[in-house]
Amino acid sequence: MKEDLTTNLVVLESHLESMLDRVQQNGMTLKRFQNFEMGLLKLNSLAEMIEHVLEEARTNFNLDEISFCLIDENGDISRYLSEDRYDYKNREGLILLKDKDYYHKKLGIYSRPYVGAYNELICAPFFTGSKKPESVAVLPLSRRGRVLGSLNLGSYDVDRFTLNMATDFIEHMISVVSICLENNLNFETMRRTSLIDTLTGVNNRLFLEQRIDEELDRSQRNNQPLTCLFLDIDFFKRINDQYGHQVGDEVLAMVATTIKNQMRSNDVLARFGGEEFIALLNNIDENKAVEIAERIRQSIKALNLKSNDQSIPVTISIGSATYRPSDSQAVSTSDISEALIKAADVALYQAKNNGRDRVENAGVIDLSSLQSNNKIA
Repeated sequence: MKEDLTTNLVVLESHLESMLDRVQQNGMTLKRFQNFEMGLLKLNSLAEMIEHVLEEARTNFNLDEISFCLIDENGDISRYLSEDRYDYKNREGLILLKDKDYYHKKLGIYSRPYVGAYNELICAPFFTGSKKPESVAVLPLSRRGRVLGSLNLGSYDVDRFTLNMATDFIEHMISVVSICLENNLNFETMRRTSLIDTLTGVNNRLFLEQRIDEELDRSQRNNQPLTCLFLDIDFFKRINDQYGHQVGDEVLAMVATTIKNQMRSNDVLARFGGEEFIALLNNIDENKAVEIAERIRQSIKALNLKSNDQSIPVTISIGSATYRPSDSQAVSTSDISEALIKAADVALYQAKNNGRDRVENAGVIDLSSLQSNNKIA
């Protein structure tokens, strides 16, 4: 009897230890989920969210494989990330899926996450590495009836994700991820809508005013030149008067697209007002800037624009000016940006006075007078 009681006590202690271990593990799991979610709520951009999800989820939840699939049917997400200089094409684990119907064929029939053994038919698009996981959790992300993508977790342990596992933590997490993803996508859209010229599709003057300080800061940090191109369509009023304002709008949009196509993805192009545009070319010196400006000028002149079978000749004049950071330590960023744009504007007027359809280069801007004024002040 005494031995039976001792045995029962040992068994009970073992069960209690096991229960305490599970409670402790659940507590640690909850803590990891909370840390992951709190990190999500502090982020300020879509690119930051992608990095957080791919890095922190792998670390916090000890995953062998992870991917973040986003439905990018109209290419907006890839454009947002490209504009923010995020190398989305080479980001391991990030999947941008253009075919929404393809996604729905794979996961649309599931109202709950797919959790269990790796199924090639369902899971292959979401785990693109050479080694496939043994068990997975493919977690659809949706808000207001709209599927945004999925968060996909994989393990080489066949028992890590099973059909009968509790999914309360997971379902709570994907709700938070879905909300944060929707918020970030809405924010990116609003940010660009307020800073985009709706007629031409390029950035507006407000964006330029915000961005030029960032470009100058980068120029100073990296000790690299920054060139400003001031571009103006020749005789644009004549086009409006002769062909109508609707045709004039089409010319503006086509010119803006042509200019942008001659620039790099990390350069800045903004409509400054009317038929004027400003381009900021980072790490481009005064000589290279003239080559780029000439390419733009020739591309504009080669446009084959017509209205009622009547050809519309379009040319552009360009002024160029370059900032070099080495001699400007005592000059404020706002003074430099004003001097840079003004020098490019003066060069533009020189191009107009010299016959239009040409490029004039003001060279490197002289900040010595600004330095002297600042020292006196």
